[in-house]
Amino acid sequence: MEEMRRVAYETVLRACGFASLAIFCVMIGLSFLPRESFQAGGFLSLLMTLVLVLKAHEARTKDHRRTEMWLYLAKENRPPQASAQRTISMLMRETYLMFARWTAMISIVMWAIALLFSFIGL
Repeated sequence: MEEMRRVAYETVLRACGFASLAIFCVMIGLSFLPRESFQAGGFLSLLMTLVLVLKAHEARTKDHRRTEMWLYLAKENRPPQASAQRTISMLMRETYLMFARWTAMISIVMWAIALLFSFIGL
């Protein structure tokens, strides 16, 4: 079970890493306008949160054999077919929601920084 949890964590982490890189690039592109940069980062992070929540909702019904996690699991670490769908969907849902919480917190921090820049006049 811990191996499956680790693989689920790594697959979602990699996807979030690529999305975060894109958000970072947008923010660097707007770095000459700090308030707008953090507003864009907050908005895009919130959008990423919504996508993660939708993926968590979708994980309940997605065929477990078509998930990236299933492909990365070694055959000896895969659960039995009878419980595979339930186990994998539960793990993926849990992992997506964990990353959604983290991303939501990051979004709140970015919006707060944008508000701070607005108060100081930047």
